[in-house]
Amino acid sequence: MRQIWLTLAAFFCVASLLGAPAASFGQAPGPTVTPQDHVLGKKDAPITIIEYASLTCPHCAEFDRDTLPKIKENWIDTGKAKLVFRDFPLDRLALKAAMLARCAPPDRYFAFIDTLFQTQRTWELASNPEQELERIAKLGGISDEQFKKCMADEKLADAVTASRYTAEKDYGVDSTPTFFINGVKMNPNGAQPYDVFNKVLTAALPKS
Repeated sequence: MRQIWLTLAAFFCVASLLGAPAASFGQAPGPTVTPQDHVLGKKDAPITIIEYASLTCPHCAEFDRDTLPKIKENWIDTGKAKLVFRDFPLDRLALKAAMLARCAPPDRYFAFIDTLFQTQRTWELASNPEQELERIAKLGGISDEQFKKCMADEKLADAVTASRYTAEKDYGVDSTPTFFINGVKMNPNGAQPYDVFNKVLTAALPKS
């Protein structure tokens, strides 16, 4: 069963890289920021990047490692853009990892997301992945008792699952990572290099 999940995750991630050869915007309207979202950057930034990702998707980890730091430096830290991360778990382990991040204090949410992506291969391929997640939780200041309570929280699990369901049903998300820029699905999508994001974000800047 685990191998099937890994194969499915790889399929979705690879599928996200197939698209048009040039940066452009699609036509269908997409998601907007809600009070429940975790936002990286200034809330009044003129550009909103919404990312749907699975914490077990290797291409999502690639984006977090190779592209996001440059976007953060040139767009988010400068107040021109903000990033919203939304869960699209591809398997049960991604669901558990997403629950862990949501159980962290709000000001540590993105630190947990980043840590989970950067150590993805370690905990995902461990003989006891949940034990590895517990170790990450402890390093982030979450006690063993808090971790166990978090993993047993059915309402939280339902909320993470609902994030994927809504993305599929309302916005046509079918692969990870998928990005929306100011409510419009990015094209090409997926873990594109920084130069592609830079062109799309520049085109999305309000005209003076």
